[in-house]
Amino acid sequence: MPLTVIVGGQYGSEGKGKVAHCLATERKAAIAVRTGGPNAGHTVIEPPDRPVVLRQLPTAALIPNVMCALGPGSYIDADILLQEITRTGLTADRLMIDPKAIMITEEDKEEERQSGLRKAIGSTQSGTGAAVVKRIQRKSALVTATSDDRLAKFIKPIPPILRDALIKGARVILEGTQGFGLSPLHSPTYPYVTSRDTTAAAFVSEVGLSPLDVDEVVMVLRAFPIRVSGNSGPLPNEIDWETLTQESGSPITLVEHTSVTKTVRRVARFDSGIVRNAIEVNAPTQIALNHLDYLDYLCGESESPSPKVIEFVERIEFEIGRRVSYLGFNPSSLMAREHLRRRLRSA
Repeated sequence: MPLTVIVGGQYGSEGKGKVAHCLATERKAAIAVRTGGPNAGHTVIEPPDRPVVLRQLPTAALIPNVMCALGPGSYIDADILLQEITRTGLTADRLMIDPKAIMITEEDKEEERQSGLRKAIGSTQSGTGAAVVKRIQRKSALVTATSDDRLAKFIKPIPPILRDALIKGARVILEGTQGFGLSPLHSPTYPYVTSRDTTAAAFVSEVGLSPLDVDEVVMVLRAFPIRVSGNSGPLPNEIDWETLTQESGSPITLVEHTSVTKTVRRVARFDSGIVRNAIEVNAPTQIALNHLDYLDYLCGESESPSPKVIEFVERIEFEIGRRVSYLGFNPSSLMAREHLRRRLRSA
């Protein structure tokens, strides 16, 4: 079946939103589905150079005529979602929310603020984890998407709609959130993890589809992995942003802030260990490698690899035992390796 799953291979913020947006355009997707909750922000750069961060909607919401969906495994902050609906201009004919999706309440947020998890493991305190726990504990106080009248016009059962689309041969893009290294089931750095499994198989389950529906798993990596600030867990080969700026040749200071808490991220050199583990569990059909401008600043401007970047990519491929199919040279670019090779031959 024509189902593409986007999954992160490190600790999140690999550029999954950009990849999902690009592939939805390239594959002419009919439906884009977002999993997870508002504890992860996915970014797309709109012309001329304006970042759009979406914490609830799939990034394909910015593409005309693509249907968007939040499945039964979603966790929704109504205020954030409604802001994004207004920002993207989605109407009821382009957005569907499963009635089994869970609403994050003020009690959930307060519970996380009082839990001490921000200090202990770098939690975003979005309330997502508390809502997940409430669901697992089968609390009668659990609030579903049907409880908010503001969302009533969007409520539709998602699994049968996705099934019908797949049977008809329509491409579905499933935009997973966070990264393999944050999975509470598979991460080597537990308890420094998130509240949901972050593998391709888990994402498929959350939207109500079968593993047999998947024909493409795209794992997204970044040349320099990050973790959120504070006591967020081990990060092998950690460096600082000043070192990265100097080595990249960037004339401006390179630094990233988290999409949700707006704090400075930690950054490190590429670690093949976590990626090999992610490949073993997710069995990706293709790999996208972003943030290559952090290796060589000029590549971001030219959107083509320098010898330094080519050597880096080839070394990474050897270390992880897989070929890289897509290269990202800046926040808005994603180029298929084969297309790039043809372009360089004709230059």
